[in-house]
Amino acid sequence: MKDLEAQMRAREWFHSLTLLPGAWTVIRVDGRSFSRFTETHFDKPFDPRFSELMTETAQTLLTDLGARYAYTESDEISVVLDPSFDLFGREVEKLVSLSASITTAAFTHAAGEPAAFDSRIWMGTTVDDVVDYFSWRQTDAARCALEGLCYWTLRKEGRSGRQATRELERTSVSAKNELLYARGINFNEIPSWQRRGIGLWWETYEKVGHDPIRGVDVTATRRRVKVERELPMKDDYRALVRSLLESDGV
Repeated sequence: MKDLEAQMRAREWFHSLTLLPGAWTVIRVDGRSFSRFTETHFDKPFDPRFSELMTETAQTLLTDLGARYAYTESDEISVVLDPSFDLFGREVEKLVSLSASITTAAFTHAAGEPAAFDSRIWMGTTVDDVVDYFSWRQTDAARCALEGLCYWTLRKEGRSGRQATRELERTSVSAKNELLYARGINFNEIPSWQRRGIGLWWETYEKVGHDPIRGVDVTATRRRVKVERELPMKDDYRALVRSLLESDGV
């Protein structure tokens, strides 16, 4: 029986694969077939209810993994793990399956509808690498927001999905902005969370309580998750992410 167990264990090909020592790690989860799911259950292109569900789910992932920072846009969430992170011995197989299952369970519970997420892992060796990663994801958020707003504007005017897609093919960013502006929509004036995504991180605060034994007020330091829906962009966003990664207050 021991020989059989050893043979079976040897076929768990990725079980021994671990995160690189000292690497910053980002886990990104994405909704599976969410275009169809959100079109059925939520307003398009942006629905505050869906955003709130993704934010709640991101907070669960941030908390359960003890992550440093979480960022969500559209149907994806990225969380960054400190180089000292050692849960499950840094096993890639465990982290991929666990992050996908936590996200799926949290979103499904909050939404009251079954949903599924997949997961992938990104690694970087420096803080600069991680700052570049989140800058990339925020740029993608802006690109997808502009594309989605144009697409659903055309759809609401009566175009089919195929017609709207064809009309936007090989259309420049400036042309997309002009398309919206001609209809009274200024892309730069839509809510920040729709264009830039939402960030979550740990912050410390002081909580005042009363010590009944000594009969005096006491102040204790606590921490909580801050949800930021008005993220800066470009260099200011990069500076924010860098400050969170380099902070010791987590």
